[in-house]
Amino acid sequence: MEANNQASDRRTPLIAAGIFLGLGLGGFLDGIVLHQILQWHHMLSSVRPLTNESNIDLNMVWDGLFHAFDWLMTVVGVVLLWRAGGKDDIPWSSYTFFGSLLIGAGLFNLVEGLIDHQILGIHHVKPGPHQLAWDLGFLASGVLMILVGWMMLNQKLRSSSQE
Repeated sequence: MEANNQASDRRTPLIAAGIFLGLGLGGFLDGIVLHQILQWHHMLSSVRPLTNESNIDLNMVWDGLFHAFDWLMTVVGVVLLWRAGGKDDIPWSSYTFFGSLLIGAGLFNLVEGLIDHQILGIHHVKPGPHQLAWDLGFLASGVLMILVGWMMLNQKLRSSSQE
């Protein structure tokens, strides 16, 4: 059991890097696909609909702030990954890294979906018919990514403790 905890502790820098990268990349995916390409919503589109130039400008600024946050999370993840790369005792593993990325992206969906869609109601995934279903699907995708990422982390930990 102690070897299991030591292996887990040594993976922490790689896990932290993956989670921050997952947060940033998950946000970029949301912003690029849902905000820009599909144009389903913008940061404040439920409270300031795109019905006039002032609201369009305000939503554009808030989408930019959202992307700035995504960029910051990605930079933090890259810095953490760089620092982890300088340590000889970190067990590098695709399971650990990609599992952590999934956890970060899932956390993004879960937190952003709960706060922006449900609590504040400043926008929804796809407003209109079946709006709640889209929002719940977004939350479910976050939970699924977290669970799969967690299983990947634990799978790698089990296999390394058996060696």
